[in-house]
Amino acid sequence: MNAVVATSVFAVFMVATVALGLLALRGRGKGGGLTEWSVGGRSLGPVFIWVLMAGEGYTSFSYLGAAGWGYNYGAPVLYVVAYMSCGYAIGYVVGPMLWGYARRHGLVGITDMVAHRFGRPWLGAVVAVLATVFLLPYIQLQITGMGVVLSVISYGAVSLNWAYFVAFAVTTGFVVVSGLRGSAWVSVLKDVLVIATLGFLALYVPLHYFDGYGPFLDRLVTEKSDWLTLPGHGGGGSGEGSGSGFGELWFISTTFLNSLTVVIFPTTVAGYLGARNADALRRNAMYLPAYNVLLFVPMLLGLAALFVVPGLTGAESNLALFKLVVDALPAWAVGVIGVAAALSSIVPMAVFMLVIGTMWGRSVLSLVPRLAERQKSAAQVVVVVAGSLALLLTYTAPNTLVRLSLISYEGMAQLLPMVLLALVWRRLTFRGAFSGLIVGVAVVCALVFSGNDPVGGVNAGLVALAANLAVALAVTFAGPRDADPRPDAEVLADDPDAYAGDRKAYATDPG
Repeated sequence: MNAVVATSVFAVFMVATVALGLLALRGRGKGGGLTEWSVGGRSLGPVFIWVLMAGEGYTSFSYLGAAGWGYNYGAPVLYVVAYMSCGYAIGYVVGPMLWGYARRHGLVGITDMVAHRFGRPWLGAVVAVLATVFLLPYIQLQITGMGVVLSVISYGAVSLNWAYFVAFAVTTGFVVVSGLRGSAWVSVLKDVLVIATLGFLALYVPLHYFDGYGPFLDRLVTEKSDWLTLPGHGGGGSGEGSGSGFGELWFISTTFLNSLTVVIFPTTVAGYLGARNADALRRNAMYLPAYNVLLFVPMLLGLAALFVVPGLTGAESNLALFKLVVDALPAWAVGVIGVAAALSSIVPMAVFMLVIGTMWGRSVLSLVPRLAERQKSAAQVVVVVAGSLALLLTYTAPNTLVRLSLISYEGMAQLLPMVLLALVWRRLTFRGAFSGLIVGVAVVCALVFSGNDPVGGVNAGLVALAANLAVALAVTFAGPRDADPRPDAEVLADDPDAYAGDRKAYATDPG
């Protein structure tokens, strides 16, 4: 009976999710072209941008991984709160810069920006392929996360294989039709449920299991003090074969690297470019850190689970939060909390798929003459293909993408010079940026897959980025300047309005 109730609640909300995605197109004809589909016609207001960008940061990791990390290690999981908050601060400056540059030149993503800045369309295609390799694991991880949630809240009645397919079908169904605008609408539903469910659990679990926060925290300090300091319980480890742990150097270097990387992450940039004006991005950069307060809840519940469901090992520790929920709450409440967790998978997964489709439709398939005029259709096909590939690998070779996910953020960081430095410094040459990218990706792959992450306690991605920058600068200064620069490919430093926020030019123009 419990399985029927919880699964029915889940099913109702999934239908509502698809309906919201379709309603987002109301009054917009057939959905417009690629710009409308991929960046919401650059017309999303502050509320939609806020929930959309918050949705990208609050994924299934927040319900599963954050609780699991809290359960296994403790304090090191706070790096998530640290880097996201720092990233929002950097985004206060970078977001309006990228928005202004893309708006002036009709660009819809980082691949467009790179191709435009260096005047080489094929370079956008190369970046699209590379970014896809680093983004695809995130789709697979969200499929896996939502599948695990559905299987658990159904009390095992829904198998993991069927749960994975539901995750893929629901997300693909509405994102292909409604694009970024649909994701923003669904984010509203997700945020309401996330705030309500986590707020409830933050109060209920300590009271139900420990008679309040005082006894819970006292017991935590007395019995589990190792979980409250770096490097956390057992010294941690940041990769397969790594024993360096999650110490202070790792925490600082990871926070620094991720806070820089998140501002040029393709999904973040999609949120930037969907804004109606630059001021909306600045306001959101100030308000978004408040959303991070919610991340403390699953971390805290993971610590609570140490006493309630001890002995969880391996991947089972990621279910620490739901072990508490299933054991303590009625089936309908389990279903609602499961929906919040599932939507925390669906929204970011939709944006990941959307970004991959946009990058390929705009920068790769557009190089084929017959597809150049059908960019939106090509992008929608790529969304289905990318989602299907992630689903197929989830079934057949889950460890392939799990291993790739080890370098996702660290690999994406290697695009920082080419995407961001190149847009604020005209002197950076194509040869320098491209050489640095090759070296950075090679170094991070070598370090991560050989089990040497972190390196002496420092995040391997930061070591690779340092090598990337060194090569990019050396080649730039040693070689010739780029010949015949495009007159319209000005960098952001040439146009203060791109980042200072010229209100007359941009803020009042909804276009």
